[in-house]
Amino acid sequence: MTTKFNRLLGTFLLAVITLSCSAQKAGKPNIIIIMADDMGYGDLSCYGSTMINTPNLDKMALEGIRFTDFHANGPVCSPTRAALLTGKYQQRVGIDGVVTAKHHRDKGLATSEKTFAEAIKGAGYVTGMFGKWHVGYKTEFNPINQGFDEYIGYVSGNVDYHSHIDQEGYEDWWEGDKIKNEKGYSTDLITKHSVDFIKRHKDEPFLLYIPHEAPHGPFQGRKSPAERYVGWKSGAKPVKKKSKEELNSLHKEMVEVMDEGIGEVMKTLKELNIDENTLVFFCSDNGASSRVGSNGGLRGYKSTLWEGGHRVAAMARYPGTIRPNQVNNETILTMDLFPTIMDVVGAEIPEDLDGISIKDNLFQGKPLPERVFFWGYSGRKAMRQGDWKLILQNNDAEALLYDLNKDISENNNVASEHPDLVKTMLNKLETWSENVYSTSNN
Repeated sequence: MTTKFNRLLGTFLLAVITLSCSAQKAGKPNIIIIMADDMGYGDLSCYGSTMINTPNLDKMALEGIRFTDFHANGPVCSPTRAALLTGKYQQRVGIDGVVTAKHHRDKGLATSEKTFAEAIKGAGYVTGMFGKWHVGYKTEFNPINQGFDEYIGYVSGNVDYHSHIDQEGYEDWWEGDKIKNEKGYSTDLITKHSVDFIKRHKDEPFLLYIPHEAPHGPFQGRKSPAERYVGWKSGAKPVKKKSKEELNSLHKEMVEVMDEGIGEVMKTLKELNIDENTLVFFCSDNGASSRVGSNGGLRGYKSTLWEGGHRVAAMARYPGTIRPNQVNNETILTMDLFPTIMDVVGAEIPEDLDGISIKDNLFQGKPLPERVFFWGYSGRKAMRQGDWKLILQNNDAEALLYDLNKDISENNNVASEHPDLVKTMLNKLETWSENVYSTSNN
């Protein structure tokens, strides 16, 4: 009798689990976008690092897609984030440089621009963001006023990981549009609030944006002392000057703590049985800086338009929909995530976006259409056409041309061998520049 009862109970529980999973798939998928800050192409073990251990991101790559030709829209923080949020070239929305704490406290992403958070709310989603904003300091530019139902984090380029003071000595830890500091290491706080959001909204479709501070400076671990205080100014000497070895050790810890937090997010999805109804996308906002980190043998670093400045690690995971253990070589930009999100949830894609949906490529492996891509920062410009990449270090500089298929490290300038191609690409670059700046909001 007991054996029969246990068998019936087991059958019943299996049916419940099966129905629950079916219900997940029938409903609207949850969306999670995770962004690292200043993490280089070679800073994850699944991208070749032998110094940093990232088991959770490695697992995400094995369970989904690892991208080899994914690019940040900009080689620095604010531009890439503006492109992600709007699905447009950042120059078009007036955020073509860093929105600094010192000089741009009155600047920000215009509220007339529609973010992916605003767009997806129209499809019945609750939206949350926990972490770094960096596209506007004034409360009118706050995430709460740009489509996010919930926000906890900081609006500047970076804060002290412990005191949460920005580069100019201002408190910068917000709950909604109000300053509300709290104790804790910023990476752990971002994880805590993200997990809490998932638990509270597990029974409704949600979009969660997790822009981490790690591994951007100031370089601090969980046990490091606070280095900034109210009234502290950029340029002030840190508590103690760090050696190269100390910086490398802290950078390693910062990436690994972020990876640990991402593991907590993934664990929560599984525990709540919403794992198979959640698309998770991870990327970095630009390459590693010249001080720490690895760009995996690519030339250049953060703020440059060499590959090391904008080619970044990225991966996507959606169990049961995205096949596991894939390597994707398509060229993709950050701004493609907005239309992809809308396509995945079955919502209308705004017509004025520069990015395109990559849903069919992710889910079915369909090749993406041929496109040209552009970058611009601090007087420098670059464009990509197939495997050809053109770089202008300034408007008066000689054009440099590289065949990335043969020369991923951009060591061999072949412009003199392809004058007609250089001319064509320069014309396209000029047309693009005139177009995006003429439509800028700022």
